[in-house]
Amino acid sequence: MDIHKEIDTRGLNCPLPILKAKKALSDMASGQLLKVVATDSGSLRDFQAFAKQTGNELVEQQTVDEEFIHILRRR
Repeated sequence: MDIHKEIDTRGLNCPLPILKAKKALSDMASGQLLKVVATDSGSLRDFQAFAKQTGNELVEQQTVDEEFIHILRRR
């Protein structure tokens, strides 16, 4: 998977990971991939809702130890 941008939102709680992802996506071209690394367990459902609301595709979600990794494709 060719990640175009990665943001680290470890230690931040809702809604900051979503806000940072929204800002990062606004600077990206359509089809590019954004990786978001978060430690907020609520980010799993937050990013699912965010993808539905914005039309960006939630390509993948993983939980690795205490971290939650979200891959979004810019619409």
